[in-house]
Amino acid sequence: MTQNPWGEEERGGNGNAPASMPENRGDSREWRLIEKLVNGLHVEHRRTRRWGIFFKLLTFAYLFTLLGLYLYNDTPEMASPSSGAHVAVVRVDGPIADGEKANADSLIWSLRRAFENKHSTAVLLRINSPGGSPVQAGYVYDEIKRLRGKYPEKKAYAVISDIGASGAYYIAAAADEIYADKASLVGSIGVVSASFGFVDLMDKLGVERRMLTAGEHKGLLDPFQPLQSVEREFWQQILDTTHQQFIDQVQAGRGDRLKESDELFSGLVWTGEQALGLGLVDGLGSASYVAREVVGVDSLVDYSAKGSPLEQLIERLGVSMADHLANVVGLGGGVQLR
Repeated sequence: MTQNPWGEEERGGNGNAPASMPENRGDSREWRLIEKLVNGLHVEHRRTRRWGIFFKLLTFAYLFTLLGLYLYNDTPEMASPSSGAHVAVVRVDGPIADGEKANADSLIWSLRRAFENKHSTAVLLRINSPGGSPVQAGYVYDEIKRLRGKYPEKKAYAVISDIGASGAYYIAAAADEIYADKASLVGSIGVVSASFGFVDLMDKLGVERRMLTAGEHKGLLDPFQPLQSVEREFWQQILDTTHQQFIDQVQAGRGDRLKESDELFSGLVWTGEQALGLGLVDGLGSASYVAREVVGVDSLVDYSAKGSPLEQLIERLGVSMADHLANVVGLGGGVQLR
């Protein structure tokens, strides 16, 4: 017998157990249900985590498989440098500039390996570039000339695919012979310097330009100041001098194969078929055609400098996605047949 807080006696059914026992049993059942629920959630969480780990491992395996396939099948038409007689290929892709894929250091390193290999019968520059730095192009031009003199038994060929213009043609002119497709874009023997002027815009916005210099022309070509006539003339002399250097190197490389034309060095660009008539190229054909029909060797070996495997994979995936997006929205560059 017990008393509740109000002094009342409570009895169980048998006179001994308290009347609250049924409520305790109910609480026990509720706790067991809660325990089962918590255990179930814990088991489900463990399953979810296991599946998460599995899918992460599957993703990594997929990426590494792609990497392996890419490295194994990067250039299926290329052989191994340790194979027999072959044509050594050096690619000139994209803008020619320091820090870009087609920079002078990488191209010169590849060219030296190509000429030095005892199994290479000729060296072929596969060009697809709009040009770039005259300094970088000049370095490569000079190195090709030097290597040709050091290895006179090996000819150097330049093959232009989509475009070989400006600095890219500068490099091509150092080769023994130049080939292109009939629809390739060739030439653009000129120099350009472009910028913007924001003087009137600054006046309209009420913005004052504050630039301090030591030297009368230290602020040359500053877009926020008027371009003085003396500075324009000076910069034009720089462009003319660089242009003449370009012309001299092309003439030295091509010699009397060039046809006399007032527009030859005007900066215009021509198709490969037109360039053949002007003496800018020696024939029409692809890299495989030159190797097979001109050199007489079917095997091609790529000596181009490559980044790390991871860099190559990221570059290919990034470029592929960008190209696909550009094509989808209709921003693909160049002349296209549709």
